[in-house]
Amino acid sequence: MLRRNDPIPAGLRAPPLLPGGYPLVGHTVEFVRNTIGLLERARRELGEVAAVDVAGRRMVAFFGPEAHEAIFRAKDAVLDPREAYQIMTPVFGEGLVYDAPHDIMAEQFKMLLPALKDGRMRTYGETILDEVSQSIEGWGDAGELDVVDYCRVLTNYTSSHCLLGSEFRSGMTEEFARIYHDLEQGVTPLAYIDAHLPIPSFRKRDKARTRLVELIGGIIEARLASGREGEDFLQTLMEARYKSGRPLTHDEITGMLLAAMFAGHHTSSVATAWTLIELCRHPDYLRRVIEELDGTYGEDGTTSYQTLRSIPITENAVKEALRLYPPLFMLIRVAVKDFVYKDYHLPAGSWLVISPTVSHRMSEHFAHPLAFDPDRFAPPRSEGDDPWAFIAFGGGRHKCMGNAFALLQVKAILATLLRRYEFELVTEDVRPNFHGLVIGPSEPCKLRYRRRAIVEARRAPAVSVPEALAPQAVPPQTVAAQAPLLRITLDRDLCQGHAVCIEEAPEVFTLADDGKVALLTDTPAPEHHAAVREAARYCPQKTILLHEAPAAAQASGCPFH
Repeated sequence: MLRRNDPIPAGLRAPPLLPGGYPLVGHTVEFVRNTIGLLERARRELGEVAAVDVAGRRMVAFFGPEAHEAIFRAKDAVLDPREAYQIMTPVFGEGLVYDAPHDIMAEQFKMLLPALKDGRMRTYGETILDEVSQSIEGWGDAGELDVVDYCRVLTNYTSSHCLLGSEFRSGMTEEFARIYHDLEQGVTPLAYIDAHLPIPSFRKRDKARTRLVELIGGIIEARLASGREGEDFLQTLMEARYKSGRPLTHDEITGMLLAAMFAGHHTSSVATAWTLIELCRHPDYLRRVIEELDGTYGEDGTTSYQTLRSIPITENAVKEALRLYPPLFMLIRVAVKDFVYKDYHLPAGSWLVISPTVSHRMSEHFAHPLAFDPDRFAPPRSEGDDPWAFIAFGGGRHKCMGNAFALLQVKAILATLLRRYEFELVTEDVRPNFHGLVIGPSEPCKLRYRRRAIVEARRAPAVSVPEALAPQAVPPQTVAAQAPLLRITLDRDLCQGHAVCIEEAPEVFTLADDGKVALLTDTPAPEHHAAVREAARYCPQKTILLHEAPAAAQASGCPFH
């Protein structure tokens, strides 16, 4: 419990309390009815740090990169996510993920990681494209669809196929999509007050969880009976063992599968829907996206892991949709020990709140924050480069493990849909739906589609260059002498072991015994600089920091000091 009457240490002060609220219940009514409105009012009236009273609990909200970094970097022994995310226990199961002790939770997260490592990620693109193509087979030349429902069902299939394997996917029916939806709708701000209230959405959530255990348990038993071993995440969990040697139960496997699905699905679903909606609202940028996709692929060009990395205009549209509508609008830590930020004292028991939605609307970090402006992510503006300002996936060691998969999936879906069809928004008043913790568009949300004419890849023609003007080969020793000096440092505290950097530059990065990335050298040779920069660019956790100095600085000693 929060120790409200304990004396505050000298030189420190309590976070300011937001005015308003009601006797006894404080800000509880406003929190349940309009959580974002309450947090926006808190920031507007009190600034970087603001306290609210909800159901007898003091919650302290923090806004801005400096505060975000302090909270996200704090050790679990000081700021613990587990108590706050007990709301997920009815979904994942007792003793799983945030309901488990720290050491067990760490073991379980390690079981999740193989499905999201870079080597496995490179195999997902084709699977996603196949699912998208199947989903539009019956569309015909024109029609309408509810984009929210379509994206929800599609990303259920793509996420389950990529993460859980073809056998699980082939056994899926529309029932799975419905019960998974019931699970998501059972995760609401009200669950922070009591996740077991006897209300309809919580009853549906619990029934859905029970039914999923039956479905997944049947698949496990069938696989064990047949002796078949799949090369998928389900098989990984069936073979997984705790350090004690104990295997996972069917209930635990179901919970872990759900944790993987939540990591890879909810972000992809709402991000795809919001990106399509905003592109329809902004036809000029939509034309640029289509021109980029046509120029890269044509109608039926090969879509690969690498080409999905090479569509920055499309990727920036997705990032901007994530900035405007981050899937999780509230992230929470609970102070296990007294915590101090600047001169604010938060006693043990305090709940610390970060809202990506509110923080992404701060004009100090995002110009004209309410506008859909994907170019803010492109050089020279590069407004999303600060990992503590753009927090659509959270931050720190608990940043969403599925963030790279989510971006890959959304871009693959858009690359298929926008090359095949033109889209127009039919529903005019589309607003964020804050019923659950995942911010999807309000429903129904109708899009009208029409098949496009066949598109040929538009590539620049080859240009003949006179021999005298053609670039001349440069000796390797000259290249080395002219290259900038590059030094690497790793923020290993943030590393989750996705191993993207090892795929990009195996001569420079390796995986250490603790499961995190380590350096083989901190000053790579010039021929490895490009690969190292790619590794830094695509690291999901922004773990890799690069420091450059002109080659000429080498003559004056160490150029980095």
